Amino acid sequence: MSYIHVVTSTSESLVYGISGNPQLSQKDIFMSLWGVLVCCARLSPDVNANKNSLLEKHMDALFTRLKNAAPNNGDEQSIIAMAASWLGRACPIVPHYQSNMSKPQTAFRDQLQSCIPSLKIEAERSLNSLPPVDLLLPDHNIIIEIQGPSHCVCGDFKTRNGSTLLKIALLQKAGFEVIEVPVNTLLNPDSIKRCIDQIKTRVNIPPQGHGSVIS
Repeated sequence: MSYIHVVTSTSESLVYGISGNPQLSQKDIFMSLWGVLVCCARLSPDVNANKNSLLEKHMDALFTRLKNAAPNNGDEQSIIAMAASWLGRACPIVPHYQSNMSKPQTAFRDQLQSCIPSLKIEAERSLNSLPPVDLLLPDHNIIIEIQGPSHCVCGDFKTRNGSTLLKIALLQKAGFEVIEVPVNTLLNPDSIKRCIDQIKTRVNIPPQGHGSVIS
């Protein structure tokens, strides 16, 4: 049995147990909903469409149990907003996110703007009640995410962590093209030029709602 089948089977067993337990605390339901969201994001929508559909039913059940909840913190607000976005539901709350422009994010935006002066760039924009994106090119439906070590497992720039994977999956599900730029590629002028050249190509092509990683 493959790794993905083991993860899926285990997740299904856990979710069945969670969904059928009326005694769960609100905190447990929030944690369970987060786990289902990440699991759905990790599964390929094409190969595992039926699995995702099953998990989405459980996601819907957990979301329903929380729809009248009053989240105590920003993380819980974000979980509700992400579940609503995944399920195509109206978000029952207005999440409050903190905007924080990192130095690499600011530097790349400034360089991109200087190379393409006519390009409209927005920073730290929240879309569909989701956590803010790094950079948005609104005229092209493109999002640029500057991925630092905290976005990856063990900071290896190879394996995205659950939060990052889920954010990208939700943005793609909403129809945005997501361009990921590992922050370590911005240390070299030649790498920066390659990034910007590839973005120049993309802004002249209609977005297809897919993602890519620039290296």
